[in-house]
Amino acid sequence: MLAQSNNRASVRNSILASLSLRDLAAIGGFLEPIILKERMVLHEPRRQVDYVYFIESSVSSLRIVAAGSILETAVVGYRGAVGASFLLGAHLPIHQSAVLFPGSALRIRVDDLRRVVNERPQIRGHLGRYVQALLMHSAQTGLCGVRHDLEQRLACWLCLASDAFDGAVLPVTHDYLSAVLGLRRAGVTETLIRFEEQGLIRKKRGVLQIDERKRLQQRACSCYSIISNAYVSAEDMSAAHQAESLC
Repeated sequence: MLAQSNNRASVRNSILASLSLRDLAAIGGFLEPIILKERMVLHEPRRQVDYVYFIESSVSSLRIVAAGSILETAVVGYRGAVGASFLLGAHLPIHQSAVLFPGSALRIRVDDLRRVVNERPQIRGHLGRYVQALLMHSAQTGLCGVRHDLEQRLACWLCLASDAFDGAVLPVTHDYLSAVLGLRRAGVTETLIRFEEQGLIRKKRGVLQIDERKRLQQRACSCYSIISNAYVSAEDMSAAHQAESLC
């Protein structure tokens, strides 16, 4: 799809946008556009991964599924790629990957991506830096769940989801937040009401709109800055490597 592109202007995914034009052309011929619908399952636990999805305008949820319950460990948006971690090893996924906010992505078969990164090792480097940030995200989420209170965790999630979606209007319900964060629905509802009374958010039917992002971020626990900085560092390192390759 992108093999004939002479620039990165039309590429919305941060990983792809960080590639050199030659690397982008090498991988672009294998990329296939796909519409991601809400609740669409991209990967199932302990099943073979066929595609890696470079998110363009959607958000996917990585979650542990057990005994009828789910616990989210990370959200993946335009900065990331669902399934990228499986490129670095032959293990089956332990997470379920499901679409949280609908949108679009560019997908590539895992076998094709393996061949491309073997021929273009710089691509592996970009993916590896993102995967390290994602691992930090998942690990920090686990710590957050046992160390921080409901208000901090909820503010943190809203800020991270907003970053991943690159938008302030999030199509998410109280029930979903309660389920994936392992919190009582009543507690989630009460906290969101307080946020709204304080002018941080507005609740509409089926969506939450963030009105005061900086103030909401101040309510979040330290996990937000740790996770956010991990992704920023990965992007900065990729940009630095790209600059070196042009010298």
